[in-house]
Amino acid sequence: QVQLVESGGGLAQAGGSLRLSCAASGRTFSNYIIGWFRQAPGKEREFLAAVSRTIGSTRYADSVKGRFTISRDNAKNTVYLQMNSLKPEDTAVYYCAASEKGTIYSAGFDCWGQGTQVTVSS
Repeated sequence: QVQLVESGGGLAQAGGSLRLSCAASGRTFSNYIIGWFRQAPGKEREFLAAVSRTIGSTRYADSVKGRFTISRDNAKNTVYLQMNSLKPEDTAVYYCAASEKGTIYSAGFDCWGQGTQVTVSS
């Protein structure tokens, strides 16, 4: 399986921006659909965005559409999540995940990173 490591989390002010990175190793990165998820305390894990293996098709949750942008650089084995216009309710642990099967609409994400904390202050 591919190994995933998130980075780029931290503290931001409301209205600010952060860019998260998900670095992969271990297998052919371009074989995997990559998704971003988050989980806030006391809440269920929430899907945010996904990007396809090579052509860069994307899918977003309504809660982040227009504010977050997912992209990938297969040459660097990295997927990014650019987060703009951050809100306090975006505070959560953010995870990237990989799926070798399916599409961005049907991926069964079965490989997860350890997460990175994002805190947005008002």
